[in-house]
Amino acid sequence: MSSLTVLGGSAASVNTGQGCSGMLVSSGQTSIVVDLGPGTLLELRKHADFRTLDALVLSHLHIDHMLDIFALRFALSYNPIRPTRKLPLWLPPGGLEFFDRVAQVFSANEDPAAYFTDVFDLGEFDPEGHLEIGELTLSFHPTVHYVPCWAVRLRPADRQGDLVYTADYGPASGLEGFARNASVLVSEATSPEPAIEDRSLSGHVTVSEAVALANAIGAGTLVLTHMYEENDPTAFRDRATTIFDREVQVATPGLVVQW
Repeated sequence: MSSLTVLGGSAASVNTGQGCSGMLVSSGQTSIVVDLGPGTLLELRKHADFRTLDALVLSHLHIDHMLDIFALRFALSYNPIRPTRKLPLWLPPGGLEFFDRVAQVFSANEDPAAYFTDVFDLGEFDPEGHLEIGELTLSFHPTVHYVPCWAVRLRPADRQGDLVYTADYGPASGLEGFARNASVLVSEATSPEPAIEDRSLSGHVTVSEAVALANAIGAGTLVLTHMYEENDPTAFRDRATTIFDREVQVATPGLVVQW
């Protein structure tokens, strides 16, 4: 059996009592985190020991998906109980250069070359390849967003069903083939229903567009995420349940979905 534990579900700004994008995925003895936005490290510590994670993967380099990487760096460096190994941190293409530049800003009196590499084993994933992390295999698909971004498909070794995380995407992302037959779809639903007809350039989707993807791929469970509290996620969920006849969940910290 595999499980998803939601670490946060708000969009670009944190919601009241809720951090931004982040999820813990576990299968067998393997546990990885996909995205670690602001406020998610607090939730992660309730469910897993950050020192023993098998890997952390970032879908893209927007702050709401990766800010707590910097808090985690301090936890790994200075917590009284030190990790026994470096934590593998998989970045999207261009991530290594990005983290080099960040280290120049944050390192102060420390060696910038070692600022992240002392605690992380940094690497860039190949969007056209696969990552084998313990009992999980990850594959990727580019999305239409405002910076380069990749959806992630996670396949457990027991082949009992896959989870697809859309990350941030617009309706022109073409994820249907990539996500087909996923057991769980974690989809953003950032935008209210559009007032304009041309959605081809949008970097976010509405709840109706998220449900359309879930229906197209035959998902068993749809988890709606990346929503502002000001837009009333409960209303988004209610809308989804009228057009999707399987399980609908709203990403809230601590939510567990098993499959």
